[in-house]
Amino acid sequence: MKFDELDLPSEFSAFLAEEGFVDLYPPQAAAVKAGLLEGKSLVISSPTASGKTLIAMMAAYKKLKEGRKVVYLSPLRALASEKYAEFRKLERFGVRCAIATGDFDGSGEVLGKFDFLVLTNEKFDSILRHGVSWLRSVGLFISDEVHLAGSGDRGPTLEMILTKVIHLGLDAQLISLSATINNADEIAKWLRSDLVAVDWRPVPLREGVYDYGRIVFHPEGEVELLRSNQGAPIDVAIDSVKGGGQSLIFAGTRRRAVSLATKGSELTERFLSEAEKGLCREAASRIRESGEETGLSRLLAEIVERGSAFHHAGLSYEHRKIVEDYYRMRAIKILSSTPTLAAGVNLPARRVVVADLSRYDGETGMNAMISVLDYRQMAGRAGRPQYDDHGETVIVPPSTYVPADVLRHFIETEPEPIESRLGGERGMRVHLLAAIASTFGSSRLDIEALFSKTLLAAQIGSERVSRHIDTALGYLLSEQLVVEKGGLFQATGFGKRVSTLYIDPMTGVLFKKNLSAIARSGDHTLALIHLVTRSPDFEPKFPLREKQYDQAYQFLDANRGAFINSGEKGSRLDLDDLLQEMRTVMVIDSWVQEWRDDAILEKHGVEPGDLHRAVENADWLLYCLSELARLYSKFELIKETEFLRKRVQSGIRAELVELTRLDGIGRARARSLYSAGFTNLKSIRDASEERLARVEKIGPTVAKKIKEQAVR
Repeated sequence: MKFDELDLPSEFSAFLAEEGFVDLYPPQAAAVKAGLLEGKSLVISSPTASGKTLIAMMAAYKKLKEGRKVVYLSPLRALASEKYAEFRKLERFGVRCAIATGDFDGSGEVLGKFDFLVLTNEKFDSILRHGVSWLRSVGLFISDEVHLAGSGDRGPTLEMILTKVIHLGLDAQLISLSATINNADEIAKWLRSDLVAVDWRPVPLREGVYDYGRIVFHPEGEVELLRSNQGAPIDVAIDSVKGGGQSLIFAGTRRRAVSLATKGSELTERFLSEAEKGLCREAASRIRESGEETGLSRLLAEIVERGSAFHHAGLSYEHRKIVEDYYRMRAIKILSSTPTLAAGVNLPARRVVVADLSRYDGETGMNAMISVLDYRQMAGRAGRPQYDDHGETVIVPPSTYVPADVLRHFIETEPEPIESRLGGERGMRVHLLAAIASTFGSSRLDIEALFSKTLLAAQIGSERVSRHIDTALGYLLSEQLVVEKGGLFQATGFGKRVSTLYIDPMTGVLFKKNLSAIARSGDHTLALIHLVTRSPDFEPKFPLREKQYDQAYQFLDANRGAFINSGEKGSRLDLDDLLQEMRTVMVIDSWVQEWRDDAILEKHGVEPGDLHRAVENADWLLYCLSELARLYSKFELIKETEFLRKRVQSGIRAELVELTRLDGIGRARARSLYSAGFTNLKSIRDASEERLARVEKIGPTVAKKIKEQAVR
């Protein structure tokens, strides 16, 4: 089947031809036959790179031509950005595109002026809670990576937003995109959609296992490797590089990813062309020039210059983006990453190397074997459609495993079924409050009707779901987030605000109980940092390491009396609990004391990417705390919290807050100005541009800009 044979407007068919699309891939043809262009709701289950995005684009253009809006839902910000870049191609047809991934307290009403919206699942959940007026003008919802409904952290949110789309009776098509999963038929039934399951890839996949100096492929074929002293994963990866390919190594931990990339850099440089060497030098230079320099960034730049790189959440966003860009340019030959990249941005390689078969499981607190679904996600990155006639995935098993058995397990075993995680206490209380708070009043029958449409109910039955509701409802009533009046459950003002702030009810309760515990006068910087970092919503938390106990105790002792109690009457936090929380407090405190990223990494062992997420989260939770303080008229606390937010946003001491009000003045320039005697806006207003320009890190351009702002 060819694209120009489809019931699509001629201008769109011409666009597809320009993009090089002639024949439909099998999953695309199957989707069209199943009613994609007639408005049928579909679950599309097919491997990575099999053309699911184009399926979504065809359905989207059809709905847009009908004058309806389209919402594309993504599980991750990075993936949302990638999809937004792809779908912006529709702007040539006058389509107004927008992306929204944050600001959970915004109503989302302003987004109504756009035609095509790319939203994270959490942002759409927030929009649903605010009750936007444009929701019924949406004619198509596209849910990407729908199999993540079975994930522990974000699964319940995805499950509930899709349940609400169904429950609200919106006149809209639902296209759900998924990798190959075992119970796709069950997922399709839950979503009231037809299933299109096609196990096809544009680049065939060969799967193999490392076996003492050789790769054994299934069902047949062997490759003898030239062995080095860098270890089996690097030997497997470099073998592909020798043939003009790229390798993507999945490691179980960040440390392992860094180690493998460093080892790989000992070999990759010799396989770079002169042009690629130039690109690698350019990438290294960009890494050195962006963000604060740390030991981690210095190492990354050093090995990128030799054609290797690592990628994990500890890197700053800028450095991750540089690595991704130059890997796509084929300059970086070996990229070693933690498994999170498997479900993130699209970075295909000729050969995927699975270097570790176990990883840490946060729920059990132990290492566990990766799932077959995890393996399939990693394997999905193998094969670059525009460069390779096949892709390869190679497992490197521990020496105690029988290689043939390992390969057989991952090839022949069906992926694990997607199972609802909504039944957990946190997921149920969060989404039950949201359901009640978004109405003027909900009866028990109303609540049961909504939750009966969840995947959880489809899998465990409505009776067991009802027991989960009982537990969550009991908590919401006891903490006065919800009240019962005349047979209807209604959110209190407190409950409504907690829901629209998009925080866990437990975080709201913790904040509320400590509003009065913080005195009216005095400096409560550490108390406020402690309060937000110990809330259930704060992440990442940094547990105390053995060697840091003395450091934490000294910090606690030096600031005795500055920390909050548990929020419960008559109780104090246990000393051990307090000590465990101190590493996270010390990290945020160090940041607002103007410690450099490198110093925080060296002293507290916290990498730039984690620091950035912690700072971003602290800022958001301080905003939520100030909003609850506003609800209860704690005006002094509002003022203090908002002042601390400014310090957290810029990573500055109190005396620099006024200076950072100037556009273009961050922590480094503000400190330079302050040290040069420009301690406030008046001193800048009174100074000449020439004097300001002589200050370190300022210069003529910035001096002119800040002078103009100061005299307004």
